[in-house]
Amino acid sequence: MGGKSEFDALDEEHTEEAIAERLAAATRHSYLGDFVLGGVDGAVTTFAVVSGVAGAGLPSGVAVVLGCANVLADGFSMAVGNYLSTKSEHDVLELARRTEEWHIERHPEGEREEIRQIFQSKGFEGELLETITDTITEERERWVDTMLTEELGLQLEPPHPLKAATVTFFAFMLAGVMPVLPLFLSPYLSAGQTFAASALATAVTFISVGIVKGRATGKPLLRSVVEILAIGGCAAVLAYVAGVWLKGFVGI
Repeated sequence: MGGKSEFDALDEEHTEEAIAERLAAATRHSYLGDFVLGGVDGAVTTFAVVSGVAGAGLPSGVAVVLGCANVLADGFSMAVGNYLSTKSEHDVLELARRTEEWHIERHPEGEREEIRQIFQSKGFEGELLETITDTITEERERWVDTMLTEELGLQLEPPHPLKAATVTFFAFMLAGVMPVLPLFLSPYLSAGQTFAASALATAVTFISVGIVKGRATGKPLLRSVVEILAIGGCAAVLAYVAGVWLKGFVGI
């Protein structure tokens, strides 16, 4: 009885302050995708290394060396790739901004007509349409921003390259080291037990990332977890089979 009803929560979400905060947040980049990407790839690739070594029947120490090397090298590689990708978004935005400013300078009436047609397509017409067009085009930055978002579909605040790279790297490191940690128990466990412990640690990592992803995106948690477990499981099976096949091929 003392809890909030669904209608109370809905009312709170539609206060003036809540709406303003939600609209402001919508223009900011969420680094959840970078975290999920780094976490999933870190766990998948590192456990693939462990699976390949297990399939080949090599000592656990080999998996530790290769796994740690993979965490550092591949994590750095992913971070650099994400940095360059997000930086290119800023470059594209800057080029588009300069182009729109030049178009407005050289052909203002044509650009006004673009604004008019954009909002006409949204259902505005007559005097209201002209008022909207005049309001937007009377201020240059607002005019350009509207063209960038409405005509070109660009995000005015792309992700910060260094932040995106850092989130990716640390997520990769955090998740990537999990399959390796149980291998340090290999002196006290059999090879099968060590591999099983690594698989369990990896599965827990996948489940954790899936829960984070599901809660943040509003998707069913079970679906998010199963998706990530399926991806990681397929990668592990492929790596294990490759290890078994290569073991016989190279005569290890």
